[in-house]
Amino acid sequence: MSTETPTERREAAATRRRWVTLAEVVAVAGVLIAALTLWTNWSDHRANEADKIAAQSSAARERTKIDLSAIVQDGGNTLLLKDARHDLQDVTVTFPRSLGVSPQRPPAEPVIDASWFSAPLLKLTDGGSDDRAGRLPVLVSVQYFDGDTTRSASGIYDVIWKTHGRRILGRSFKLEGLRVRQLGGDQAKLDAIWAKEKPAT
Repeated sequence: MSTETPTERREAAATRRRWVTLAEVVAVAGVLIAALTLWTNWSDHRANEADKIAAQSSAARERTKIDLSAIVQDGGNTLLLKDARHDLQDVTVTFPRSLGVSPQRPPAEPVIDASWFSAPLLKLTDGGSDDRAGRLPVLVSVQYFDGDTTRSASGIYDVIWKTHGRRILGRSFKLEGLRVRQLGGDQAKLDAIWAKEKPAT
């Protein structure tokens, strides 16, 4: 037989209700924490995937990018074009129109040959100092393999040249190197550059 008074029974019931309420709060808090943890993990995973995709895309763009350089050969008579990441398959070199040199496509190795344009440049610089140096802007268009895919690119490059006086046979003309001026470009841009920068006689 219970000896609890009505007041004690009410207090005991109230205590049980408080424990039930506290348990419910703890349970709800646990669910909220679990949901927050799940959302945070999903968000971090999504961010990591996005970073991974961006890094892969950047690496793919870097692999496909052409970066021409040149090796001086034959005592300065030719420039051998090369790219560290790609094999060059086809090269077309276009000159300023006013120079009077038609576009050149070397049949074998990807080279720029001084014989293509030495005569008009020597004529243009005749009458001044025998020892001169300058830059000739040219538009270089290349085709190359990126894996199994054939790609193309173009850019305006400066061909660096020098002339020296000789006792016989006039002045010598030698190529010194190649320097990128801009990626992309066309004949109009090339002609505009040359009009501003061609050597004065």
